Amino acid sequence: MKHAFLTTATAALMALGSYAQAQDLKMSHVRPQEATIDVELRAFSAAVQEATDGDVKINLFPASALGDYTTVQERISVGAIDMATQPAAAAADRRMQISSFPYLAGNWDQARAVYGPGGVVRDVMAGLYAEQDITMLAAYPVYFGGIALNVANDKAGAVAPNGIKVRVPGIKSFQLTGEALGYIPAPIPFSEAFTAVQTGVVDGVIGSGAEGYYASFRDVTKTYIPANTHFEVWYMIISNESLAELSDEDQAALREQAAAFEATRWSVAESDQGKNEQRLVDELGATVAKLSPDDLEGMATKVRADVWPQVLEDVGVEWGQAILDKVAAAGN
Repeated sequence: MKHAFLTTATAALMALGSYAQAQDLKMSHVRPQEATIDVELRAFSAAVQEATDGDVKINLFPASALGDYTTVQERISVGAIDMATQPAAAAADRRMQISSFPYLAGNWDQARAVYGPGGVVRDVMAGLYAEQDITMLAAYPVYFGGIALNVANDKAGAVAPNGIKVRVPGIKSFQLTGEALGYIPAPIPFSEAFTAVQTGVVDGVIGSGAEGYYASFRDVTKTYIPANTHFEVWYMIISNESLAELSDEDQAALREQAAAFEATRWSVAESDQGKNEQRLVDELGATVAKLSPDDLEGMATKVRADVWPQVLEDVGVEWGQAILDKVAAAGN
């Protein structure tokens, strides 16, 4: 009888230990349900659950349901939210502006070299997140940024003043880039941006790309200018506290699935950008401006000359220049 009791107790403890390993993690992202990132993260969540034999379940909260991305990053830092896939919040550390530095990469091959595995900026960002008690699991390449307007711009490739007022994020690099390209920048919170364009407070938006404009500004976009203003990359991040609560085996499985998630995204991101630019034309009747290589080079040259020195002052000249030098040495 005593032996039977011990056996039962041991089994109960083993079951309890197995249950304690199971973790339900909350993952935030910024796009609506059924957007590309939402679909891809659902596939990632399923892959993680399978790879961990059900130990780790990732529950998605789309459309910034847990707060805007700055708030979410702060809460991940203190362990109040587990995970997110989202832009880096420069408000938490101004040096994180290096991730969206304008005209740092000129094409997809360069972008992968800078932001992909082993890339200079990617490694720097992982270090900056680590200082906030956050682990970067993957980079998520989104698109090259452009300009969406509710008006026509017949001189889209020029960098002279054009009198067009555009909403920009409250980030210095975007404000300065808009000005350098001839626009009148107006820092407006994202939550107010659509209404600002709709009511004519501004004539358009800088700070996103074709996918973002289709998702959030489709009813007020008449002209899209693929100016390659910056390379938009988001990061899959997890609280160090949440990561530490997983077993070693589950941590390894999570990292492996995150790497696979990123590899898949790099293989489709460029074609996705083209598809979304075409959606603006086919579904919205928007005009996509035709920019020549000379147009793009003129924009890049002007922004690098006018904007880079000022942003470097913001992030730290010596620190930022060392990163730019490494990017240049890598052939970008």
